[in-house]
Amino acid sequence: MGLRAIHYRTMNIISYRIKVGVAVIVIMVLGFFNESQGTAHYGEDSVGSFPYFEYNVPRNVTTVVGQTAFLHCRVEQLGDKAVSWIRKRDLHILTAGILTYTSDQRFQVIRPEKSENWTLQIKFPQERDAGIYECQVNTEPKMSLAFQLNVVEAKAHILGPADLYVKTGSSLSLTCILSQGPHDLGTIFWYKGSNLIEYKEVEENEVAEEPRLHLKTEWTEQLTSRLRIDKLMPGDSGNYSCVPTMAEAASVNVHVINGEHPAAMQHGNANTASPCALSVNLLISLYCTLATIYTNTIDGLR
Repeated sequence: MGLRAIHYRTMNIISYRIKVGVAVIVIMVLGFFNESQGTAHYGEDSVGSFPYFEYNVPRNVTTVVGQTAFLHCRVEQLGDKAVSWIRKRDLHILTAGILTYTSDQRFQVIRPEKSENWTLQIKFPQERDAGIYECQVNTEPKMSLAFQLNVVEAKAHILGPADLYVKTGSSLSLTCILSQGPHDLGTIFWYKGSNLIEYKEVEENEVAEEPRLHLKTEWTEQLTSRLRIDKLMPGDSGNYSCVPTMAEAASVNVHVINGEHPAAMQHGNANTASPCALSVNLLISLYCTLATIYTNTIDGLR
């Protein structure tokens, strides 16, 4: 074998080894790059997909007895975790996922498909249902968000005494107020006996006799409804009730009379003494008289 052949063979071996070395280096670089990319991607998933609560929801909720209550819990990026509702006072698990874990069928979780909202629904709530409820996610450590539920007993109230005596031909004015509960209590209806009192507004261009009945319901700091009946007649006597859509009703008895009724007219009379006050005054006067007679008798005997 000549020197030329040996040199050629040596050059081929060196070239092969260089190529193999370059290939190994390229593979190592690509492997490191892919590994780095994979680690970064994993890091993004592990941080970005961690569940978190949406805090822009009502967390102090007020309802009235009998009106369905809703507690809205919104969990973003829940992933494979589960949402539960817990009653704080006894740590009772009410729901887990979409399943209910209480025999009280008034409790139910509402979660539309593919929604982040997990709403606890409480039907026919009572005052005993008031308290703190927690929306929990089974992460490690556990995540929880507290909600305060207030349940109030809303009652209507008609201003004035339970029995009203008004003159024939005068006006009757009844004011019903409802100050408890949230501002979604609807409206107030008036009844005379079992009959609904209906009021129709008279339009500007409509020629009609001035109505005797006027009705106005409005929200200020409370729900207020005013019923006025003009030119009263004996037939207007009866039981009048104000019936809110979401509260206990109130009623008053109206008596339309032809003459004065002692201390019972709607306008009232501050100078008219009640029977109780008259009895007390009479007893005091009688006592003073007897004391004077007794004193005079004793002085005469001396």
